[in-house]
Amino acid sequence: MSCHPRVTAWTTIIQAHLPPLTKPPATVLALWSLGMVLARSCALTAVSAFLATWLGRKEPTVRQQLREFCYEATAKRGTARCALGVEPCFAPLLAWVVSQWEGTQLALALEATTLGTRFTVLAISVV
Repeated sequence: MSCHPRVTAWTTIIQAHLPPLTKPPATVLALWSLGMVLARSCALTAVSAFLATWLGRKEPTVRQQLREFCYEATAKRGTARCALGVEPCFAPLLAWVVSQWEGTQLALALEATTLGTRFTVLAISVV
C-alpha cells in the first residue's frame, strides 16, 4: 500500500513513541489522526471521505480500513489479523504527552466506582 509522504512520516513518529505498535496499526493510527486534523472532524464519514480524496483511494475502502482498526481480531477481514492492544500503549503514550507538555501543572481525574459490595475500582485519568 503506497501512502502519502506525510502519512509515512507521521507513522514513523508514532512507531518511535509507541513501540508496542507494529507498522500496520501505526499506519492506520496515522491515517486516523491526520484525517481528523485535516478534515476538522472525528466522524468516520468525514475522515474517510477526506482521506479517500486526499490519497486518491475509494472511500468505502478507506472507511472499512478505519473501522476495522478498532475491531477485535476475529471480526477483521483476512488472515493473521490481530486485535489492537491498547494497554501496552498507555505508558508510552503518557510519556509522549508529558514530554511535550509545556505547562507546570497536569490535570488528573480520579473516580472511584463500586462494583457490587466486593470491589471498588479507582481510575486515574490524565485530562
